[in-house]
Amino acid sequence: MAKDLRTYLQELVHRYPESLKVVDQQVDPRFGITAYASRLAQEGQYPGLLFTQVQGSELSCISNLLTSYERIALYLGCEVQEIPRVYGEKLQAPIEPVEVGRAQAQVKEIVIEEEDVDLSKLPIPVHNELDGGPYLSAGVMVIRDPDSGEINAGIYRHQIFGPKEMGVWFLGAHHGGLIYKKYKKQGKPAPVAIVLGHHPGFVMGAVSRIQGIGGEYAAAGALMGEALELVRAETSDLLVPAQAEIILEGEILPDYDQAEGPFGEWPGHYLGGGSVPTIRITRITHRRHAIFQDIVASSREHLVVGGVPRSGSIYQTVKEVVPSLKTVHVPYYSRMHCYLSLHKEREADVKKAAFAALNTEQENLRHIVVVDDDINVFDGQEVAWAIGTRFDAERDLLVIPRWNGPGGLLPTNWEYHADGKHTPRMSSAVIVDATKPAPPIEFPPRAVVPVQHVGLARLEALRALTEEEKQKWF
Repeated sequence: MAKDLRTYLQELVHRYPESLKVVDQQVDPRFGITAYASRLAQEGQYPGLLFTQVQGSELSCISNLLTSYERIALYLGCEVQEIPRVYGEKLQAPIEPVEVGRAQAQVKEIVIEEEDVDLSKLPIPVHNELDGGPYLSAGVMVIRDPDSGEINAGIYRHQIFGPKEMGVWFLGAHHGGLIYKKYKKQGKPAPVAIVLGHHPGFVMGAVSRIQGIGGEYAAAGALMGEALELVRAETSDLLVPAQAEIILEGEILPDYDQAEGPFGEWPGHYLGGGSVPTIRITRITHRRHAIFQDIVASSREHLVVGGVPRSGSIYQTVKEVVPSLKTVHVPYYSRMHCYLSLHKEREADVKKAAFAALNTEQENLRHIVVVDDDINVFDGQEVAWAIGTRFDAERDLLVIPRWNGPGGLLPTNWEYHADGKHTPRMSSAVIVDATKPAPPIEFPPRAVVPVQHVGLARLEALRALTEEEKQKWF
């Protein structure tokens, strides 16, 4: 059986039974779906949520699914600390997709013709208070480059404008935007398909940093551990995932823009928007009892889904420059930070590693913290301890002026004015060297209990106080 969203859910529930909760109560797609995730987050809980009754739709909606590193490690088949390494290594061994026939494509089970297309019948949420309307947040848009013929896939934000129309917002040098401009220059519509609901390996393959246009399907195969199955689209020559839950087919119109936004983005603020191209949907295909997939915008899930692929790509790049790199962490609680741990053999290793990371993720990274390989970069307390004990701001802080921007999604890349307007500006990045001096310099050793003795501690011997002991001592 080919891997898809449902095979992953089956594996997830088997391994972590409490990781998926069903909501049978009817919810309003306007804030009703995200309200559950927000309420649970206040309690420190982040289960996946499957909504079976979304007002106005016959389809179910799954949200808040990829909120923990354990759920990523599950499909990668590794421990949490190994995610960046395994992710990066898998990207170096892409698995090319395979085409299957229509009869093998479950996403073709139901076909909705153009005259019956109505996006309001999908359980599309309005995520946050000031959002301009419903948004697809987990839709993977597929587009073919007219020059090379390569198919590119990526997650963009799509505001729903009407029953058959939605926007697409491109940021900076997004490959999808570059391809669209080629069609626009020719005055032609750009055929696209938007994939909703698939295995996490497909979703994260689509947002991985890959050199050049195309390659996301092969990256998805590598992350899934098998070739991604593709089938011909209904209205174009695009190849689309055969085992997806839902596919929206249409075209980006070359001469029809609409006002978009606002939308609460991953940094937790409202930025971006303006006039964006319009996609006209001309066909919908989906599985029976399809599950619409949503990513809770500006939430922990949004940050995990965006941060893990960045960690893998950064690992791959930095490892080529500094082979002694141990691991990388782009924390979900601050995707603007990147923590690198390495075995420092020479002082130059720190700057080489940090600049390699910054150049891999130029738009978003602001703080690179480099620590020694005895520090667990997945533990924020460990990183903070390293900064407190191994970092001297006068010697170990490097400020890189005018590195980020101008503009974009980070609030500090804008200048704010008294009249309420804001204009784009450049902002800085910093490198924090929280490593010990390179050999042969001796640095005070760290206080730890001997590992062999820690292993001898018998945790099964632990018990609660007896009533007799309470009376004796209390």
